[in-house]
Amino acid sequence: MALPVKRKARYPIQMPMTSLIDIVFLLLIYFLLTTNFMVDDGIKIKLPQANAAAPQTEEVITVFVDTQGRAFLEDKEVSPGQLFDRLREKIGSRPDELVVVRADRTVILNKAVRIMDIAKAAGAGRLCLATEKDF
Repeated sequence: MALPVKRKARYPIQMPMTSLIDIVFLLLIYFLLTTNFMVDDGIKIKLPQANAAAPQTEEVITVFVDTQGRAFLEDKEVSPGQLFDRLREKIGSRPDELVVVRADRTVILNKAVRIMDIAKAAGAGRLCLATEKDF
């Protein structure tokens, strides 16, 4: 009489996941610490310094003024007439839109004020002159 052979149930092979998860988290931490989170605006200007500078958190329209007094909107140089038309188009019907003028610290004040006047005439409800925090 043949006895039935009882086969033992095999345990499924499991890969140890603990060390794999540790390595993934270490890589994640490494890349988070080594990534540069600074955003380069593309136009090289040195902002004036101020002791009471506060970070800007809301979405704004930014106009750059370089050392020669040229105006840039979205990294493209624009003439004063084009700046007026482009700002009017961007502002649209929002009367409380904030326009930030980021003028180089060596630019003549009259040129920065002229850009601010163009923005105000285009319908900007609020104007701001960007500065750096003085360390």
